[in-house]
Amino acid sequence: MAAMAPLPAASLLLFLCLLAAPCPGARAARFACNATAPRASTCQALISYAPPNGTATPTLAAVRALFQLRSHRALLAANGLPLSTPPTAPAPAPLRVRLPCLCSGGAGATFQRPTYRVRAGDTLDAIARGDFAGLVTYQDIAAANNVSDPNRVAVGQQLWIPVPCSCDPVADQPVVHFTYVVPTGTSVASIAQEFSTTEETILAVNKMPDAKALIAGQVLDVPLRACGSAISSTAIDRNLLVPNGSYVLTANNCVMCGCSSSSWQLDCQPTQGLSSSFCPAAKCGDMFLGNTSSTSSCESRTCSYAGYTNSTTFAILANVTTSNVCSAGMSPVAQPAHSLAFRLERAWLRWTELVVSLHVVLLCLGYLRQD
Repeated sequence: MAAMAPLPAASLLLFLCLLAAPCPGARAARFACNATAPRASTCQALISYAPPNGTATPTLAAVRALFQLRSHRALLAANGLPLSTPPTAPAPAPLRVRLPCLCSGGAGATFQRPTYRVRAGDTLDAIARGDFAGLVTYQDIAAANNVSDPNRVAVGQQLWIPVPCSCDPVADQPVVHFTYVVPTGTSVASIAQEFSTTEETILAVNKMPDAKALIAGQVLDVPLRACGSAISSTAIDRNLLVPNGSYVLTANNCVMCGCSSSSWQLDCQPTQGLSSSFCPAAKCGDMFLGNTSSTSSCESRTCSYAGYTNSTTFAILANVTTSNVCSAGMSPVAQPAHSLAFRLERAWLRWTELVVSLHVVLLCLGYLRQD
């Protein structure tokens, strides 16, 4: 029998990976998710998606289709983009994708979504590394779909892509877990700084012995601090968690809630552009939702969002909350910064006011010259 020709080094490495263990940088991730109570065992998690190097930049619509997101607005909200951003806009990289997460058997995975329909020439490894940018491994996909031979999948077969996620609190505090693929040249310290957490937290959550254990391509669980709120425990959206850098549309899209990194409290406003006949008004006495009034140089009152109900009629709840900026060692400041969408809208209003003011001044000067 003729001797077999030696395999090229790259092919040999791939062959050994497929037979034995995950390839370098494609380590299977398992996020601890021990919540068992019916409401605590499900949550909304965030996924970081960045197309592999060398591939074309996808549009927001393409990313939405890949992850089967139910609305374009949800993708904009997760990334703090203005609601006017069109689906044809190029997706920033990395992009945050909000997906439902389910805890089962001590681990968490995205619930039912995303799914992928196999095309001619596909392999599980190509789907994991290419289409889903290393968020999962071929082993994850094979196990979740009872595929006995990863090299043999049928064209047209529907596959569930079980992206790791978690719903567990961290240090008894609610957080939004962020599934993050580690880029080349990144350290635990730089990740902690970027996402406003600590090295110790990342190491503990991911059960890493030390920072040197981090490798490029690793799928990391990064817990993002969520803003506190005045939402009632009886409201439908009582479990609403919003991290800094994003906002959420709630109450049938009638309310936009961003996370303020200065106060770490939800900053909610009526969503601009929706019909008032569809969205009931939310008031606290003579104050509308989001309005603030100063009671002293240090204290202010805000009409804060308290959730929504729909048992008999659709109603948006609001309560007055009081904040004291001086007690926190801060001087009196303006209201907490809104999310990016809010800041863009306010900047436009201020620019319009400035233009109108300049126009009035020019008219007055014209009249003075005529006199």
